[in-house]
Amino acid sequence: MSGLLVEPIPGEPAAVAQTTRRGFPERSLVVADYHAGIEAGLRYERGVELPSNAAVRRERLLSLLDQTDADRLVVLGDLGHRIGDPKGAEAEELTDLVEAVTDRAEMMLVPGNHDGGLADFFGDSVEVTDRSGVRLGDVGFCHGHTWPSRDVLAADVVCSAHEHPAVRLEDEVGGARKERAWLRGRLVPDVFAEHFDVDVAELEWRDPELVLFPAFNNTSGGTWVNVPGQGFLSPFLPDGLADGEAYLLDGTRLGDYRNV
Repeated sequence: MSGLLVEPIPGEPAAVAQTTRRGFPERSLVVADYHAGIEAGLRYERGVELPSNAAVRRERLLSLLDQTDADRLVVLGDLGHRIGDPKGAEAEELTDLVEAVTDRAEMMLVPGNHDGGLADFFGDSVEVTDRSGVRLGDVGFCHGHTWPSRDVLAADVVCSAHEHPAVRLEDEVGGARKERAWLRGRLVPDVFAEHFDVDVAELEWRDPELVLFPAFNNTSGGTWVNVPGQGFLSPFLPDGLADGEAYLLDGTRLGDYRNV
């Protein structure tokens, strides 16, 4: 889907990115919107009782790390679900997860809107970047709840999240189902130049491709990108996207996301 720099793993809400760190090439496993502790959050927020899926989430992620032999795990924000300092079951899940991951690879968090208290919680065990994102070689990373930095936009591929993109699919008899999806397309420089109050020519611009990640957590809701009236959450979408094609997790190409 995205050339050699960012390759989604078939059947999984995760990708492998060819990154560079301190001048050395690396393989990074990239996931987004993990939302550890979501079951406890839903119980508190909405009175919804769900059994904890913490162990299953953790084992899925560790299996992907082992499968890809990644040097680094990059989480594109919302690693935790609680907004603020993690407590209780979420704190336990995060502690167990980070200990298991960092036994295998380096771990980096690009903070999202749910990750306000995690930098202090993790200490030195997880590298937490600026909330405007980070660029590792030719690949930029941001969560998407705020504008990415100009350095992130200077990449060849920009990985973002926050939307939990999904498509509504209907069958010939009117039945419908929701499927998590990838969204991919070219970014529009004018939108970002206007935000930074500069001329387009002042941007370091490589005509970057946006890869919008599905949520790793399959319990969380999301933006139905092909349903009228479903607005995007990111401040640069959809205006910052020149075009966009949707793909299912199994790699099925659905075409223009607006016409799926």
